Order: sequence, then structure tokens, then C-alpha cells
Amino acid sequence: MGGESPRAPRRVPPAGAASRSVQEDMSDDLPDGLVVADGDARVIAFNAAAARMTKIPAESAIGRDFRDVLPLHDAEGRDWWKYLAPYEGLSTRTRHPERSLFLPGGCELLVTAAYRRDENGKVSRFTVCLRDAAHRARQERDRADLVSTVAHELRSPLTSVKGFTATLLAKWHRFNDDQKRVMLETVNADADRVTRLITELLDVSRIESGRLEMRRQVVDLPEQVRKVIAGRVAAGDPEDRFRFEERGELPEMWLDPDKIDQILGNLLENAVRHGAGTVTVMVEPDAHKEGAAVSVRDEGEGIPPEAAQRVFRQFWRGPGGNRRGGTGLGLYIVKGLVEAHGGAISVRRAPGGGAEFRFTVPAGAPDYPS
Repeated sequence: MGGESPRAPRRVPPAGAASRSVQEDMSDDLPDGLVVADGDARVIAFNAAAARMTKIPAESAIGRDFRDVLPLHDAEGRDWWKYLAPYEGLSTRTRHPERSLFLPGGCELLVTAAYRRDENGKVSRFTVCLRDAAHRARQERDRADLVSTVAHELRSPLTSVKGFTATLLAKWHRFNDDQKRVMLETVNADADRVTRLITELLDVSRIESGRLEMRRQVVDLPEQVRKVIAGRVAAGDPEDRFRFEERGELPEMWLDPDKIDQILGNLLENAVRHGAGTVTVMVEPDAHKEGAAVSVRDEGEGIPPEAAQRVFRQFWRGPGGNRRGGTGLGLYIVKGLVEAHGGAISVRRAPGGGAEFRFTVPAGAPDYPS
């Protein structure tokens, strides 16, 4: 026994230390800023989003009075915490609704607050949630743009449909068969235009909400390209407007054929409408990972380098886009559909001028029912 060395005492972490660490990690995953103060108004949690919004490092905030860390004031310039008196106010208060407040530098934040009280009604924890007002404003502008765009795009075809149908109903016997056919063909084309717009809006909604459903099956990608080109030619585009190139052997591709058709159709539509010359589609194996790469090139003016990061945003139409029609949603939808396959898309200047859109998709795997 005397030869045994004494066992070193085992260090036991403070109770709750591990769970606090996990909670801190989880709070850093939140998109909103989170500031938590204890019963003495000292900051005990300050997540990454709060540090980003306020430009205050988390380590300098912890342990300080939260009113000093976040010296917020309202639009009238009042010190918000003196006005609110969170620790001295009514014991029946449980939360405060969202309000626009300002940091000293003028940064606007949307602030909500909640209380936790002990059995005596004293505040034991005060939680503040911060949201970026600029981001909210951008979202509201995007919604307003969407409403405006939809209203504009719907008004024109619906006006046409209403005009022609009213004319035909009122003066049916005054028109010969050829005139009636022209009017009905116009009504039919405008109805198709409205249907396309509604389909695009549904696609945008599914992409933004993460509700895109993938129905994968083995797809012959080169054959899909040929089919889409043939559809363009059947619709009236000159056959010599398109060139298809196939390079190398592809692996077995598990893709959603309808969404691949939609991707290719939108890219070809974009090249025909906004580009010029021959539209070249090239399919080849992806050199970086197992899958395929598809490039769609035109011989037009191309896309300015400074605009390359904006082309996949909603409502982007490029130079002269308003004159050439379209909702500006097509490339946004293409990006969402490519990414839903686990792929990526980019745009650059084509080797011979014009724009080149290139997307890659992994070979994928079949979808099995859960």
C-alpha cells in the first residue's frame, strides 16, 4: 500500500457548465441577435448575431451591465432603458413587443424583450432579441417589388383577354373565321403567359420555403438537352440557331427530369432573348466531382463583370431587360433548382464573347420513400 502513489483528484466541472456551453453554441446558430442579462442586469449571453449587428465583441459584453452594452434610444432620442425600467417596472410584465430602436451610431435595430421572474416577482432573467432593420426593410422592398411586378405582368395579358373576349361576344357575327381564329389565338397565348407567371411565382415560393420536392430517376442528360432544343425549334426558332456538343462519358445521373427540363428551358430562353448569334449547349463530365457540367453560351454582348453577382437575384433583367420582357424570375428559379440537386451555377464571359452560364450537378442517388 505504501508504494502506491496517491490518485490525483478528479476535476468535476461546475454543475450546468456543459449545458451552458451547448446553449451558447446553439445561440450562435440563431439568425437573430440574443442578449441575456441576469437578475443584476449583467450580461450572461451575447450571441454571434448580436455581436455582428452591434459591432461589439461578445467577450467585452459578458459581465457588463446590459444597459451599458446596448445604449438604445428611440426615435425621440430617449434612453430606452430609463424609459422602460425593466427591473423596476410592473411585476406583471412578461414581454415587450417589437420596436424600432437605435444605437448611438445610428444603427437601427428591431428589439423585443422578455422577462423571467422568481417566486417573488423579481426579475431573474431579462432577454433581448435583436433583428436587423435593414434586412427587414430589404425584405419588405422585395415583397413590394414582387407585388408590383406581378400586377404589371398580369395586367397586360388580362387586358388583352378581356378586350378580345368582349369584342367577340358583342360582335361575333361581324367577323369571319380567320379573324375569329386570330383573336382566339391571341387570347390563348395571353392565357399561357398568365399560367407561366403563376408557375414561376409558385416555384419562387417553394424555393424560398424549402418545399421543393425532388423526384429523381435515371436521366440521359444529353438526350434531355436535345429534347429541349427540339422544342424550341418546333416553337419557331431557326434550327441553325442552336449547336449541341457532347464531350466525354457521363456517370449514371439520378436527376429530376422535369426540373432539368425547366433549368435548360430557362437558360435557352435567356440566351435567345438576351443574347445573339448561335446558342451553344455543351455537356461534359464534371472534372471536380462525379457528375455533369452543362454550359449554355451565346454570342451577344455578355454580362458586365460587376453584374455577375446579381444575375441570379429576383427581378434581375440586365441592360434593356424591361424592353425585352420577362419577369426577371427565371435565373433565380434556375439557381434554386440547380442547388436543390446539390449543384452550383455561375456566369462568366464566353470564350467567343457573349455570356456563358455553367451549372454542375452531382450524379445523385435515387429517392427512396421514407
